[in-house]
Amino acid sequence: MAEPSRRILVTGAARSTGGRVVAALAADPSVASVVAVDDAPAAEPFGAKVEFLQADLGSPALVRVLRSTGVDTCVHLGVTAEPQAAGGRASMKERNVLGTMQLLAAAYHAPELRRVVLKSTTAVYGSAPGDPAVWTESMEPGTPRHGFAKDAMQVEDYVRSFDRRRPDVTAIVLRLANQVGPTVENPLTRYFALPVCPVVFGFDPRLQFLHEEDAEAALVRAVLGPVTHGTFNIAGDGVVLLSQAIRIAGKPPLPIPEPLVPSATELLRRTVDVSPEQVSFLQFGRVADTTAARVELGFAPRWSSLQAFEDFAAARLTGVVTEERVARVERDVLTALHRAAAWFSSEVRT
Repeated sequence: MAEPSRRILVTGAARSTGGRVVAALAADPSVASVVAVDDAPAAEPFGAKVEFLQADLGSPALVRVLRSTGVDTCVHLGVTAEPQAAGGRASMKERNVLGTMQLLAAAYHAPELRRVVLKSTTAVYGSAPGDPAVWTESMEPGTPRHGFAKDAMQVEDYVRSFDRRRPDVTAIVLRLANQVGPTVENPLTRYFALPVCPVVFGFDPRLQFLHEEDAEAALVRAVLGPVTHGTFNIAGDGVVLLSQAIRIAGKPPLPIPEPLVPSATELLRRTVDVSPEQVSFLQFGRVADTTAARVELGFAPRWSSLQAFEDFAAARLTGVVTEERVARVERDVLTALHRAAAWFSSEVRT
């Protein structure tokens, strides 16, 4: 058996996806070492192959690691989607965009670097009434106007610029659909954990989900698999209607007339770190084609979108209903809607 040779640096390592990816890479026999980087402390210790570096992306310590330890792959998982958790929108943009610029500036001088993997998002395509039925990677997305999606597009642009300046380095961009699963925590999973799920009246969008295990597997494939250059959509097969997801979650929907959506969003932010693009996603939906990931990257998800959401609901949500129990739950919805609408009306008045 060949001696372990791969030396990999992973940003965002203290988060749920980062921690799973670091553990999977360290367990692979071809990997000699992993440098796990995050500005937050790790929730639990990593294994023997892993060196944890608590530092931001502009840290001189990170620059030294990239230049002097023989890192051959940089996996950037450090782009955040939650402004409140990041300390506000300005702080979030600084960490996402400026942090990526600093990371790539340091990586440019890493002599052994041969691969860069970026965890991006299908949110770069946006969610609007005139969108294509299915997005492919070759389609030019509209310019995102808000938060995370705008940051993600800028981060992608910086990675492509890096790719042009370092032609000896393979750049792989994975646009992941919304993750769900037993442990992942994000604004969408918290939305489905609400007592009622606000929906825009008259809209029932198509959604895609990605199981946390498939997110990990796709990222590990991009790092350790055959060299494959390009941008790839990653999502579970099929789609789930928002109404279907809410039924599976066992929560009554709360229809909000479209003119009241901004006011409802402000109220929702008291509980969920929701952004304007996430609200648009829950109104118009988004579906991305994953053919390129199967054909070129050699990755096929194990969980469909429906299976991924069902696993999340069974593991994380109380009052989960199967399709057999949907009819009984729906009999209770009218009563729940009346109470929730009365609460919402009183909040708007105050």
